Amino acid sequence: MDRYAGAGDEAADRARQQERHYQLLSALQSLVKELPSSFQQRLSYTTLSDLALALLDGTVFEIVQGLLEIQHLTEKSLYNQRLRLQNEHRVLRQTLRQKHLEAQQSCRPHNLPVLQAAQQRELEPWQALEHRIREEQQAMDRKIVLELDRKVADQQSTLEKAGVAGFYVTTNPQELTLQMNLLELIRKLQQRGCQMGKPAL
Repeated sequence: MDRYAGAGDEAADRARQQERHYQLLSALQSLVKELPSSFQQRLSYTTLSDLALALLDGTVFEIVQGLLEIQHLTEKSLYNQRLRLQNEHRVLRQTLRQKHLEAQQSCRPHNLPVLQAAQQRELEPWQALEHRIREEQQAMDRKIVLELDRKVADQQSTLEKAGVAGFYVTTNPQELTLQMNLLELIRKLQQRGCQMGKPAL
């Protein structure tokens, strides 16, 4: 008799899962209508159904939230690194200007042309420094882009391993845009409260 009760519980669980899958799929189909038509065409019923299946237990919502938090922290850190570099460069420029100004203010008028000539010679290596500063900023920008590209690949890999439809490591701009749209769909579902254990829509 207990065996039959267990089978009934399993059937009820399957029915609840099926209902939940249908609710998620219906919500996804509704959200897809908000996307540009070029992306709507690329999101087949099968893709949306697979995405709804991946979202059933709520784990993907948690993964996406975690990835979003990591991305924000990374972006903030990279922004702060770039800001520090810019501030260092600004301080270098201000220090030289201040040094020149102080020297000119304390200089006797008859020595001013000599001082100005000396300061002009001092600026020649400064132009090389300005070139170095530009190169450092460009190198920092390249580093930031590479770091963000690595983050994107990590996110793609994580979501692919979690079984989220449409995710795999790629640098193809069209595929990246499609993945961004899929993430936006997941985020909107999350905002609507379609996570596990919450009432749908």
